[in-house]
Amino acid sequence: MKLIRPIVLVTIMAACTLLLASCASTSTSTQNKESMLVASGFKVITPKTAAQQQKLQNLPPGKVTMIQKGGKTYYIFPDPANNRAYVGRPREYQAYQQLRATNKLATENLETAETYQDAEMQWSLWGGWGGGFGPWGPMAGPY
Repeated sequence: MKLIRPIVLVTIMAACTLLLASCASTSTSTQNKESMLVASGFKVITPKTAAQQQKLQNLPPGKVTMIQKGGKTYYIFPDPANNRAYVGRPREYQAYQQLRATNKLATENLETAETYQDAEMQWSLWGGWGGGFGPWGPMAGPY
């Protein structure tokens, strides 16, 4: 019985840590989206009437939604926590998509570079890049 108690406590602590980490990344992700929307030309609007506030609350959170109004297309990203929305037209939305793609590629490149900065690989012990690889190494043969 005494062994079960520490295991339960450790499990609860791990669950709380994961929950806090996921909340922090969601907040950062939302802030990053908002920054990219503004950089893409989206305008920040604040609802002025109760009907506008209700419409803002009904939009899916964390997503850009396309709406048609008066024959025109708009893209809206709601921020109900701050009682505002980011609104753009197709040109701004296209710029946002391009910025997201560029940002994703840059992040992937950084993650890949960090992956290969492994000091434990001890590259110097491999004998350099010519140690049997390519025409300059000892395994190249008598060509």
